[in-house]
Amino acid sequence: MQTGGAPRIHGELVKLGFDVSERSVARYLRRLPRRGDPGTRWAAFLANHREVIVACDFFTVPTLTFQLLSCFFVIEHRRRRILHFNVTREPTAAWVVQQLRDVFPGDGPHRFILFDYDSTFDGDVNAFLKATGLDPTRTGIQAPWQNGIAERGVGSCRRELLDHIIPLNEHHLYRMIRAYVPYYHQDRINHALGKDAPNRRAVEPKPSAHATVISMARAGGLHHRYSWRNAA
Repeated sequence: MQTGGAPRIHGELVKLGFDVSERSVARYLRRLPRRGDPGTRWAAFLANHREVIVACDFFTVPTLTFQLLSCFFVIEHRRRRILHFNVTREPTAAWVVQQLRDVFPGDGPHRFILFDYDSTFDGDVNAFLKATGLDPTRTGIQAPWQNGIAERGVGSCRRELLDHIIPLNEHHLYRMIRAYVPYYHQDRINHALGKDAPNRRAVEPKPSAHATVISMARAGGLHHRYSWRNAA
């Protein structure tokens, strides 16, 4: 393999009689995927193991009285289903282990779990995950794209719920998200799933020529699902 970058490669090309500028060589090299590029390897890992990957993460939410609450959730990669969520004022490793125990009793279909370098995900969390048969896999430092499914889940929850309502307290936030999750699973269209919902939403053909479209409120009226209704 030729090393030394554009100058050396340009020199070799000149010796072979090619009339090309060093700048052209440099531009071409920038477009080439680097062999062993960590980003490429990580993308391949996610694509090849999508069926058995889950991810977990925290996001914070301020309350009306400026308390900072932490929401922990676990989401699967295959159908973007939220397997678990909970809210706490004091996220500790022991609390996280209890949440994970509720999700992964052992002998499940998942093999890998992704999470970042949050200090809450300490040795006890890793030990519990390994005991359940999961391979705990940390994402890179300051590399949220490596946990993209979880990050997009957080973004959806913020845009579609938390940007519109300020929770009063821990219990209120929990109830808000609990109302949002069924809408997310059963009704919300996800582009990455071929414009389907995580729980699969059947196509509804128009039942008759006189049928009309009706709107059904979801997530406390923030969102709606549309269906057909036969005229009376």
